[in-house]
Amino acid sequence: MSAEGGLTTTGYIQHHLTNLAVCSDAARDAAGHCQGFWTFHLDTLLVSGILGLIVFGLMAKVASKASAGVPGSLQNFIEMVVGMVDQQVKDTFHGKSKLVTPLAITIFVWVFVMNAMDLIPVDFLPLAAQKLTGNEHLPFKFVATTDPNLTFAMSISVFLISIFMGLKVKGFGHFMHEVFAVPFGMKLAPVNLLFRIVEEIARPISLSLRLFGNMYAGEMVFILIALLGIWQLPLALPWALFHILIITLQAFVFMMLTIVYMSMASESH
Repeated sequence: MSAEGGLTTTGYIQHHLTNLAVCSDAARDAAGHCQGFWTFHLDTLLVSGILGLIVFGLMAKVASKASAGVPGSLQNFIEMVVGMVDQQVKDTFHGKSKLVTPLAITIFVWVFVMNAMDLIPVDFLPLAAQKLTGNEHLPFKFVATTDPNLTFAMSISVFLISIFMGLKVKGFGHFMHEVFAVPFGMKLAPVNLLFRIVEEIARPISLSLRLFGNMYAGEMVFILIALLGIWQLPLALPWALFHILIITLQAFVFMMLTIVYMSMASESH
């Protein structure tokens, strides 16, 4: 759909890039917009939570009814995905943790389904939310991975798990020795510490911004195509087909980097 309801082109784009946010009065700016730290994006929380419950509930249901005989098509598909991820973990992770494979499967599937929401027409779910609430100006972003808050939350979670794994596998003493002694030895401990801090900070930032940037750019292209009205049809389908590759690739890259970070955390230097 093109810009409608009195919205200008700029207003239409801004409306589709605005989250449904709630916050306290103290977190509002002079215009009444939520800008503070304690701002919750309800659309991101709802979409990511509902998709997670649906997908992993479905996987759990299929697993509980799995048979050794002739499997159904859904069981075949789930086994293919799990087998692919498990093979990537075996090839990349050289430790003995039982946490990595379930973590990698969770990340790949969850990020993939959140990314796949980008294939839904940009006006469909926002209009449905507006009709449901009776608020014609209600903003609703349904592609959760275009929200940097979510991608940063996921990358920080991966970072914290990798730190926990490093402490668990190596012990506190060995872990701290690596922090201060690698790569230049204890004589240059301050330099080693500085390098380690920069490295650890860069990992979650790059992990989150890579996913956010690619999905945000893809969503922006869909919004610009929607502005063409009826002329969007020749462009929307080719871009959607190409975007399927981006959706899958970004989920795979996020998963692989998570496995690599877990492997690096469990290896001694």
